Amino acid sequence: MKIEVKVKPASGKQDIKKINGKYIVSLKQKTEDNKANIELLKFLKKKFKREVRLVKGLKSKNKIVEIE
Repeated sequence: MKIEVKVKPASGKQDIKKINGKYIVSLKQKTEDNKANIELLKFLKKKFKREVRLVKGLKSKNKIVEIE
């Protein structure tokens, strides 16, 4: 299953909301050194209890994530 995710890095908290079929994810980490992407994948893995991988949007706030 693929989902659309909009990331809000450096927001000081971890949170996830679903609005109009798109997930809005707030993360603690900043975008530098790929830290926000790593936090995103760990957070979604914990939330969905499945393996996840980033399909599209490595350097964008709008991403496509595949959940196995």
